Formats: sequence, C-alpha cells, structure tokens
Amino acid sequence: MPRKTTDLSDTEREFLTERHLGTLTTVRENGTPHVVAIAFGFDAEAGVVRIISSDRTQKVNNVDRTARAVVCQVDGRRWLSLEGAARVERDPDGVAMAVAAFEARYRPARENPNRVAIEIQVDRVLGRA
Repeated sequence: MPRKTTDLSDTEREFLTERHLGTLTTVRENGTPHVVAIAFGFDAEAGVVRIISSDRTQKVNNVDRTARAVVCQVDGRRWLSLEGAARVERDPDGVAMAVAAFEARYRPARENPNRVAIEIQVDRVLGRA
C-alpha cells in the first residue's frame, strides 16, 4: 500500500541517509522506461529527492517532458521507492542545494559547468527498510 514521506519510520529515514546508490526511472518519449543508477539526497522534512546531473541527458529530457519520476534504493531485503512530481532545477541556488545533498551523503562533486538538478516532490512511498 502506498504511503507518504510523513509515514516513514525513523529506521527508513536513516536508511535514506546511508551511502547507497539508487535507480532513477523516467519514461522515454516512446513510453518505455529509462532506468539509470544514480546518487541522490533526500530531504525528509520537505519530502524531496535531489539528484545532480548534466543538462540535456536522457533523464533530464524525460523529466522536462513528463514531470514524473521514481527513485528506488535497495540493500538486501530493505528497499524503498520514492515517486512523485519531478522537475529540472536550473537555478544556481537550487542546483547548489542538490550538490550539498550529494556531497553530504557521498563525496565532493566534480566540476560540471552544465550541471542541473532533478527534484522529485515525493507523493508516494513503497517498500520497507
């Protein structure tokens, strides 16, 4: 049964801060799924997933077109899918927030003059961690 981010347990919130990769699923123009491995940050208070990317990648183009995406994180039997309305953030302040989330969870981000961020306002959570 789908849940909201406000329904996440403390353990599930902690799971989303552990250093794991996830997958991002978007939909191509022909209707087929586009699934890629990604690093992401999750703002539990805002219920927002942030992903850094280069502009004009397939995932960015898909989000620009469909405005919907899903991130899934799996570790053994623990898994969570975070689905919601998505948008591409090109404003430098918004991109900086995504870079900060990435760096807090993973490592320093490399320089990228074409960097944008994908933001997902999560409205549906599946899974258990």
